[in-house]
Amino acid sequence: MDDTKKGVDWPRVAKRIRVPLGFVFAILYVWLAHPTRISLVTGGLVALLGVWIRAYASGYINKNEALAMSGPYAYTRNPLYLGSAIIGCGFAIAALDFKVILALIAMYGVIYIPVIRGEEAFLSSRFAEFAAYKANVPRLLPRLTPARLGSAGAGGFSRELYRNHREYNALIGTLAMLGVLVVKLLRFSH
Repeated sequence: MDDTKKGVDWPRVAKRIRVPLGFVFAILYVWLAHPTRISLVTGGLVALLGVWIRAYASGYINKNEALAMSGPYAYTRNPLYLGSAIIGCGFAIAALDFKVILALIAMYGVIYIPVIRGEEAFLSSRFAEFAAYKANVPRLLPRLTPARLGSAGAGGFSRELYRNHREYNALIGTLAMLGVLVVKLLRFSH
């Protein structure tokens, strides 16, 4: 039976709780993390790659106004979530704790997959071209070459969109968390 028929719209609930749950996870993460210099540098570089992907994607999306199909959106329908997953992988590498990996997998499965499905249902109802886009561009793991979507997929990176979406907060948060891990490493590595 569908959750929405029972009165629970899980994609909507998941969308609302993902940020507060992320803060709870961050506290648990800092407690569980056992970084080494190598894991911290390697994980930090991976996380920063995810931040870059999110920043790049945010400059192409004009939320609820137009369907983003160019730039990173020609490779994956969800480059923002792909970037988040890569950030999560970076932090998992930095933590060196199997429980962190399990918690990340659970969080993505329970929160992000339903959110993505809910957003796709919205996009399908809002944009007629979404069906063709969906048929040519994978949900999360990117294509090796950009989809050829015609003139509808044209458009370049916009610094204004990047600023409007405040995606720089992902960089600030990532650097802050890496800073906390550096302090933990220096404080408890003796």
